[in-house]
Amino acid sequence: MDSQNSILVVDDEPCGFDVIEALLFKEGYNLSYASCGEEALNRLEEIQPDVILLDVMMPELDGIEVCHRIKSHPNWHHIPIIIVTALNSKEDLARCLDAGADDFLGKPVSGLELRSRVRSMLRIKKQHDQLAATLQLREDMSHMIVHDLRHPLANIIISCEILQQTELDKKQQRKTEQILKSALQLRSMTDNLLMMAKLQSGKLSLNRDLVDLNALEQEVVLDFQAIAHEKNIQLVSELPESSKALLIDANLIRRVLDNLLSNAIKFSPSQSKILLQVDYPVDPEPQARIRIADFGPGIEEELRKRIFDKYDVGNLMTGISQTGLGLTFCKMAVEAHGGRIFVENNQPSGSVFTVEI
Repeated sequence: MDSQNSILVVDDEPCGFDVIEALLFKEGYNLSYASCGEEALNRLEEIQPDVILLDVMMPELDGIEVCHRIKSHPNWHHIPIIIVTALNSKEDLARCLDAGADDFLGKPVSGLELRSRVRSMLRIKKQHDQLAATLQLREDMSHMIVHDLRHPLANIIISCEILQQTELDKKQQRKTEQILKSALQLRSMTDNLLMMAKLQSGKLSLNRDLVDLNALEQEVVLDFQAIAHEKNIQLVSELPESSKALLIDANLIRRVLDNLLSNAIKFSPSQSKILLQVDYPVDPEPQARIRIADFGPGIEEELRKRIFDKYDVGNLMTGISQTGLGLTFCKMAVEAHGGRIFVENNQPSGSVFTVEI
């Protein structure tokens, strides 16, 4: 018996609730009642049920639709739902399963069956809650560690910059540059992780402003010219004559372009080129399309399906640092703008990353 367990009974007939209440009286559950599907949906936040007993045959919003809405909601999909129904055809039960129901109870309700099925669903809910708490603790610790890394990284970067202003021999200068480069990469990774955490939790508000996309693309190309030149890679821009101002978060989209162009340079062979294109489709959606095409080794079809997943690194190439965070960040940032990002093969070789906003 656990007085903390909350059971929501949804039935348009009050006598249906009376029956459930009588059968569960000795269990000590905290029972709540909703007389229709709409009321049940509106009171989920208030009741926070551990299990829902849901009647199928209700006017206006039937139990199957209520079940579907609950299971489609990210905050409520984990709540076990027991469908209480007089329906017994395979087609009706299949509809309940398709809507996300976890279990069934036939009418008239058996007390023994009701109590055993509720206990079973409560065990499932408890296991889910324990797992969710463990995952949340892991996420909180990860975010804390990532956040705390920023201060020592800032000290390393500043120290390297100071050292570069002193008289160092060639070997010392080269090592200082390596340390600085690694520290900057780590800072970029930590920034991506913190930004991703905010995007996932919905705590990152977009600072939208009218931004000239052509000008933003030109800034990115200019900043990466020196890096591309070191690898003998040519950056080629193809921009329309007339630009278009978009209402976007310039910082986020700039970081997306930085990640995509950095990856393109990283995986492109020497003496090749990278093509950056911007166009504004006539159709209202998307408002703009950005393409970054390289002529590197390309990405296998199987990897293209999961390359935007967290920590997936795509093709492993010797001597190339790959963390699997940059593309996940790009996907989250673009989708936060209501857009999409995808990758296709380039011809005759290479990859084309497309961002649509």
